[in-house]
Amino acid sequence: MQRMTGLLVGAVFGAVFVVVNAGSPLDDVVAVALKAAACLAALGVAAMWMAGVKRERERAEPRRRMYGRGYLVVVGLEVVALFGGLRVMAVMGVPEKAAVAWVAFVVGVHFVALAPVWKDWSIGVVGLVLTLLGVAGGVLAATAGLDWVPLVSGVGSGVFLLAGALGAGWRATRRPRVPAARSVRA
Repeated sequence: MQRMTGLLVGAVFGAVFVVVNAGSPLDDVVAVALKAAACLAALGVAAMWMAGVKRERERAEPRRRMYGRGYLVVVGLEVVALFGGLRVMAVMGVPEKAAVAWVAFVVGVHFVALAPVWKDWSIGVVGLVLTLLGVAGGVLAATAGLDWVPLVSGVGSGVFLLAGALGAGWRATRRPRVPAARSVRA
């Protein structure tokens, strides 16, 4: 269930990435369609999460602790890097559109750092992709491609998070149900 909760959080942030960043230079109709699709995808993950809650109640399994000290350290460092970096960028006069590249980079690095904490290397792949989308946006911000940074780093990150959450959620909810162990008296 904790994994499904992580997927739900990823889907919500993925939708936020898309809704906040889908705009110019995209056509208005395309931007609205992307925003609507992102919200529907997040709702789909939420529905899978609710199905997972129901399934979790039906079976008793030992839980792996995902949100312990290691998680808190990584997220704490992420918050400091995220807001500290945004502040430094503002002081340096970096265009506001470039901020999403920094956000994608920091979120990506945070996933890479969580991979060994959670002993789940698939989250490291997610982190690597988001980090690269952040770097790509940073490169674009330094060129005439500044207007494309929100699309590459923001919408790109959001679509990747949503696709990953939908795919992993679908696989998790399609696993065969294993009946809870029954005690048998001899």
